[in-house]
Amino acid sequence: MTSGLTVAGVDYEPVIGLEIHVQLKTVTKMFCGCELSFGDEPNSHCCAVCLGLPGALPVVNERAIHFGLMIGLAFGCEIADRSLFHRKNYFYPDSPKGYQISQYDVPLCLGGQVGDVRIHRVHLEEDAAKLNHIGASGRIHGADRSWVDFNRCGTPLVEIVTEPDLHSSEHARDWLRLLRSTLRVLGVSDVNMEEGSLRCDANVSVRPVGSAEYGTKTELKNMNSFRFLERGVRAEIDRQIGLLNAGEPVVQETLHFDPTSGDLTSLRSKEEAHDYRYFPEPDLVPLLATETMVAAARADLPELPADRAQRFERDLGLSAESARLLGFRTELGDYFERALAADGDDPIALANWIPPLIERIGSDQDPADSKVAPESLAALAAMVGAKEVSRDAARDVLTKLVEEGGDPREIVAREGLGALSGEDGGLAALVDAAIASDPDAAEEVRGGNRRAIGPLVGYVMRESKGRADGGEVTRLILERLQTG
Repeated sequence: MTSGLTVAGVDYEPVIGLEIHVQLKTVTKMFCGCELSFGDEPNSHCCAVCLGLPGALPVVNERAIHFGLMIGLAFGCEIADRSLFHRKNYFYPDSPKGYQISQYDVPLCLGGQVGDVRIHRVHLEEDAAKLNHIGASGRIHGADRSWVDFNRCGTPLVEIVTEPDLHSSEHARDWLRLLRSTLRVLGVSDVNMEEGSLRCDANVSVRPVGSAEYGTKTELKNMNSFRFLERGVRAEIDRQIGLLNAGEPVVQETLHFDPTSGDLTSLRSKEEAHDYRYFPEPDLVPLLATETMVAAARADLPELPADRAQRFERDLGLSAESARLLGFRTELGDYFERALAADGDDPIALANWIPPLIERIGSDQDPADSKVAPESLAALAAMVGAKEVSRDAARDVLTKLVEEGGDPREIVAREGLGALSGEDGGLAALVDAAIASDPDAAEEVRGGNRRAIGPLVGYVMRESKGRADGGEVTRLILERLQTG
C-alpha cells in the first residue's frame, strides 16, 4: 500500500475516486435497433440513428434500463422515480452527432455502496465510436490518418462514479476486482476488460493526513486492466508527491499512462461540466422507473459477491480474509463450492488449499480451466486431514496435479509420498536417529527448553523428504525425551 508520503515534514495520503464505464450485455444498441458486435467488419452495424443523421429519432433500450435498475439495487442506490437524458456536447471524430446522449443532474441511481467504497451515482449513456490509428504513428503514405469504426457507437453504457474513498493503488485495484465480480454475477455485462467492456478512469490527488480539504486532482483515462490501473495510479501519486517536494503546484489535467514505458503524458486541461454545455435531450421523454420495473429488476438479483463472502464467514466459519477471497472472486467461489460439494467435512481446511492452487496456476487464472478438478483438491485436503499424507508432501502432490491432473491418491502411491506414522516403526526410527545425531539439542529439550527441538524436528522432516507430520514428530520426540 502506498504510504509514508512525506513532504517537508508533512505526511500526505492519496485520495482516489474511480469512474467506470461498463458496456451492457444487450442485444441491440442504446437508442436504435443495430446489433452489438465485437470484431465484426467495421461499420457493418450502424444506422441513421447511431450515425446521427438528420431526422433520426432515438428510442430507449428497455433492457438497458432493466440492467441499470439491477445495478442500482445491487449497490443499494436510491432509484430515481423520474430521471432525464441530456445532450453532452463535444466535437471529436468518434462522436458523429457532435454530442453524447447521457444523464447529467437527474441520474437513474444515486448513493449506495460496494464493499468499503461509497457510490456517488450510476447513470445510463451511449458509447462513442472507435478510432483505429494506423501503425505506431498513424501514418499512411506520408499522411497522418485514423479510421473510425462506428460499430461501437451507441452501445449501452452504465457509468459508475465512486466517492473518493480509495487511498492506495492497491486498494483501487482490489476494489475494481470486486466491482467486476459483482457486475459479472449480475449478468449485466461480460466485463471483458481486454475487449473494452469495462474501462476505468481514476481521479487522483494527495492531501495532508487528517485534512478534510482535497488536493488538486488529475484524471487518468481509459485503463483497461487491474495491473494497468494499479501502476498508473501509483505513478501519478509519485508524480504529484515529486511536484510538491519541488515546491511546484499540481495542475488539474487529464493524463495518459503508458503501461509499456511507465510514462505519464498530458492530454488536455481538465474539463468542467459547463464545458460540455449540457441540456435536456429534446427527443426523449423523462424516464419513469415504475414500481413494476423496479420489482422486476429486484427479482432478477442473484447472490452478490459481498453477500457470498458473508455467508462463507458466517455459515462455514472461514476467516474474513479467506471469505473475501472466495466471495469477491466469483470463479474461485464457484470452484470452492464444487469442491465443497465433493467433500465438505472441513470447509476451512479446503479453503486453505485455494491460495496454493492459485500460486501454481497463476493469480489471474480460473482454477476451473486448470487440470485440477475440484474433486481432486477436495480429496487432497481430506487426505491431509486424515494424516494420509503430510502437508509438505501434499504441496508436492498439488504441483503434480497442476502439471498432469488425475487422482491425488494415485500420485501419492506412485511417488511414495504416503505419510510416515509412529506405529509402523519408520517414523520412530527417524526420531531415534535425530536424537542420536544431536545430543546437545536433545539434552536441552530434556532439560525443559522446548525451543531447542527445532533441529531434531528438522532432521526428521529432511530425512523423511517431507512425508512425516510435524506435529506427530514433535510428540514422539517429547515422548522419547520424557518431557511430558
